[in-house]
Amino acid sequence: MNSTVLYRKYRPKEWIDVVGQEHIVSVLEGSIKLKRLSHAYLFSGSRGTGKTTVARIFAKAIGVSDDDIYEIDAASNNGVDEMRMINEGVNTLPFNSPYKIYIFDEVHMFSKSAFNALLKTLEEPPAHALFILATTETDKIPETVVSRCQVFTFKKPSREILKQHVSKVAKKEGYALETGAADLIALLGDGSFRDSLGILQKVVSSSEDKKVSISEVEKITGAPKGSLVNDFISALSKKEKEKALAVLVKVAEGNISMKTFAALVLEKVRTIILLRNAPGMEKELKEHFSEEDYKTLSVIADISPRVLLELLKAYDSIGRSYIESLPLELAVIEVCG
Repeated sequence: MNSTVLYRKYRPKEWIDVVGQEHIVSVLEGSIKLKRLSHAYLFSGSRGTGKTTVARIFAKAIGVSDDDIYEIDAASNNGVDEMRMINEGVNTLPFNSPYKIYIFDEVHMFSKSAFNALLKTLEEPPAHALFILATTETDKIPETVVSRCQVFTFKKPSREILKQHVSKVAKKEGYALETGAADLIALLGDGSFRDSLGILQKVVSSSEDKKVSISEVEKITGAPKGSLVNDFISALSKKEKEKALAVLVKVAEGNISMKTFAALVLEKVRTIILLRNAPGMEKELKEHFSEEDYKTLSVIADISPRVLLELLKAYDSIGRSYIESLPLELAVIEVCG
């Protein structure tokens, strides 16, 4: 496989390549066409959703060359002195472009004094300067700065979008993902294109052939085996408390993320409930699992929505619990009585 990091190799370079952010692309394309550009934009959203990528595409779309694009990492350039140097440079004309674009990544890391210095420039920017502020934490940015920007919120891509993206990239690299393997990678990617492709690269780099099975993904990423998840759900459906708790012990002993395990349990319990209540969705639901895995789920006894509710509560509490397995253990006891 090409040694280039996958998320860099397949980073979108044109508007048409941007996936999952159509609501933003359409507005930015429209503003460029109508020549109604704002002097400052704020791109907010979780990691790996394409904020910096869209900023670069936007810069190219308005005719800005690489020489006039300035990317500043706010985490390491967050002092007032750095901001003053930037403010001095803002006033100089672009080299060979109609605009100079400043892209501030993780802008919420700026110090208070740096924000104050930036605010002065945002209030009276030179006509040739445009600013794009990218952040994962909008609430840490002063309202005075936010109010001077045109704000765009980047959505987390759905698991289906990530699954399709991962499958497409794998195919271009000459690999075939088994049914369920791409879905698991997408789930582990947790709404991030960058993280999903990072996981894909780790998996295919360790694959002995060009076919990637779900068991390979489980082994390489440390994700819980499907059999563990199925055993846990089966025990819940039969109210076999000790068996369900024993599975959680195995998960903990295997140093498996309890959050990931809970996410996989939630996905499968949801599937069982939907199969019982909406049989017409069978074809759509089947696409997310291997044939063997789906067969196992289809024969598990019906599970009440109450079980799913208890598991949801447990999932939300895992990160806040001193003992990672405790929320799921309590859910088991509550469900099984």
